[in-house]
Amino acid sequence: MKKNLFLFLCTAFIFIPSLAIAVEPAQYTIFDDNMLLDGYTKKYADEPKDILIEMIKDDTLTSYKSAAAVRVFREVFSSEVFSPEKEVIEKYLIHRLNRTDSTFVQVEVIHTLCLMDRYKYFPSLVPILIQKLDHYSTTVNEMAYAALLQVIDLGHNRSREARIVFNTLRKVLFLSRKRLSATQNLSPKLKQKLELLRWSIKVLGSQELKKLPREVINLL
Repeated sequence: MKKNLFLFLCTAFIFIPSLAIAVEPAQYTIFDDNMLLDGYTKKYADEPKDILIEMIKDDTLTSYKSAAAVRVFREVFSSEVFSPEKEVIEKYLIHRLNRTDSTFVQVEVIHTLCLMDRYKYFPSLVPILIQKLDHYSTTVNEMAYAALLQVIDLGHNRSREARIVFNTLRKVLFLSRKRLSATQNLSPKLKQKLELLRWSIKVLGSQELKKLPREVINLL
């Protein structure tokens, strides 16, 4: 009896660690954010509008699923909703924006709101998108830049909107002017900002160059 118990304990000691090692990598696998977002976007691509709205309202949904639901709604339905439904959906989106701590969800919601009502949301939300360009996540940076390009492209070069972009970038670049003075190779993030800055100056006029730090003008 004791001999059998001893053999059982020895066997368990040998094999259980190997089982733990086999399971551990699955628990700590690092997924690609972009791959996950694109995967859920494709999965929800054929969902009806009502289902997507319920997913946006769901506080228990994971950040990737929530961001994908917002993205699909924006790409498929956002241009097809009108008052009073539009105002109701905007409230759901703002609720999601205020409740989430996911940057992915934040960017998708901000992007959607700006397209649904640019006059209402451009002044307050586009500066946030510009700030997201400095996010450590490449996926967030690319999402924010793509959102800015689409929102700007659909705006017909309005001077009011160009002024908001210019003033925001001027503040951001002014704070980093010492680092910019030593810049030799432009980083992708800096290239994005300069491209947006060039657009705003093109709309507003070259006189705006006088308002920029010398370090920024040299890079333009």
